[in-house]
Amino acid sequence: MKPRCNLAGSIVFVTRRCTQRQFLLRPDGTLNNNFLYCALYAASVYKIGLLALTVESNHYHVTAHDPDAQISAFLERLDGLAARSINCLRGRWENFWSSEAPCIVRCETRADVVDKMVYTLTNPVKDGLVDRVHHWPGVNSLRAMRTGEPLRATRPRHFFRKDNLPDEIELTLGLADAPLVGDAAALVAEVCARVTKTEQDCAAERRKTGRRVLGRKAVLAQHFTDSPLTVAPRRKGIVPRVACRSKWYRVEALQRDKTFLAEHAAARLRWLAGAVAPNFPVGTVFMRHLVGPEPPAARPPPRVRVN
Repeated sequence: MKPRCNLAGSIVFVTRRCTQRQFLLRPDGTLNNNFLYCALYAASVYKIGLLALTVESNHYHVTAHDPDAQISAFLERLDGLAARSINCLRGRWENFWSSEAPCIVRCETRADVVDKMVYTLTNPVKDGLVDRVHHWPGVNSLRAMRTGEPLRATRPRHFFRKDNLPDEIELTLGLADAPLVGDAAALVAEVCARVTKTEQDCAAERRKTGRRVLGRKAVLAQHFTDSPLTVAPRRKGIVPRVACRSKWYRVEALQRDKTFLAEHAAARLRWLAGAVAPNFPVGTVFMRHLVGPEPPAARPPPRVRVN
């Protein structure tokens, strides 16, 4: 997998899917609180500004502001806590998330941020699960965005120790702290208008095709080991790293990413050759933590697993 450039101040759109597309995140009161507690705790630890969040039955979407280039650490904490605690809740022990890496797409302009926020919030409607966003019985941050109220969650009793984590967490959406989005009130008004328009467009499409939504009751009646009947596309080819409507902004962003990959590869070769200070480019996360004062030859060799 290619290294990813994490830049301070970025706004990113993240998608993470459950293993085998199972409905391990199927909403109910306990699970909603469980996942939201993990998300709010991880966001508070790494100072991530949540802009929009939706949790469907087998995946979640989050649009977030990353002021300190900590999105990878945030996702590691969120996914780890959610996987272990929800496995405990479900009485299962196997891997929780899909083996594919989470999809992290960097938004380059305000229009791209609005697009990803609308996509995040309206995902249950576009997937044919409910008529309106507020009908979705799972986690969705649209109401908190409209009212300005903080998201709240209490510490789940089935997994977390009370001496390690707070009994309750509340976090206000980070709309006012993201420089790229500008005026927060104008952003909320635009996103809400786009959400309403998406709901109307989906309703018109259903009237045209005769399709119906699944509905809240059917969603809640699903078992968490179920999965969609449709076949997921395989080998989808290009994995997006940048979201940008503007052609020239997109070209510039892709060129920056190409330069980062080239500089990262050159620094890795210097490190393998024994350089103490290989000078990885700005945005590097893993290798900056891995590189120490000793050259690779002075480190102990990796252990080899023998079957």
